[in-house]
Amino acid sequence: MSSVLLMLLVSTVNAGTLLEKGSLRWEARRLSCVRCCGPSEEPVSVASSRSTRMSYDPAYSVPKVQPTIDITILKGEKGDVGEKGITGGVGKAGERGLRGYNGRKGQKGQVGPPGHSCKLHYAAFSVGRRKPLHSSDYFQHVTFDTELVNLYKHFSMFTGKFFCYVPGIYFFNLNVHTWNFKETYLHVMKNNKEVAILYAQPSDRSIMQSQSLLLELQEGDEVWVRMFKRERENGIYSEESDIYITFNGHLIKPAIE
Repeated sequence: MSSVLLMLLVSTVNAGTLLEKGSLRWEARRLSCVRCCGPSEEPVSVASSRSTRMSYDPAYSVPKVQPTIDITILKGEKGDVGEKGITGGVGKAGERGLRGYNGRKGQKGQVGPPGHSCKLHYAAFSVGRRKPLHSSDYFQHVTFDTELVNLYKHFSMFTGKFFCYVPGIYFFNLNVHTWNFKETYLHVMKNNKEVAILYAQPSDRSIMQSQSLLLELQEGDEVWVRMFKRERENGIYSEESDIYITFNGHLIKPAIE
């Protein structure tokens, strides 16, 4: 028993000695000075190094405070209206818009004045002759025996004349068949004045001859055909079975539309 106690006493003394030696070493190490900067540099104080670390460390950074100013408090009174500026230039034309909706149907208009019952705006005729004709007098009126078209009976089959009821521009056409070895000489007449001639010299062959013209007529004017006899015998040929002689006319444009 005594031996055990002796061993415990020795171990305790050894342990205390070791602890004392270790504490002495730590104290000596803590108190020793170690150079941490160059010979030309001054040592940095603990406070400045601490503030430097805190300034760069996001955990210790100080938030920036930005003041907010209420603009309404600084807003002044409304100013006077300024003068009108100069008118700017015309801009480019825009694109064409969409078609709008159809408007409402308008009201029915008033009835127009009645037209003149006698003012017809149509006139046309076409007549023929089936019998040959020889000139017996100096002037001989040519009549017709076949009515092809006679609108409103403006052409008189009895007198062989077209009577103008509608003033305006008219087209007329005369066709004849010449006679062998005979002269063909006819006048297209307006009232009592010749306005065109249809002529063919005597020949051993008969031919178709034609004359066309435009005339401006007034109401009451007459257009007709006559033969003109000179020194030679004058004649136009036709047959009962066929029509070789025709006289035609129609209104192109009335004077009043």
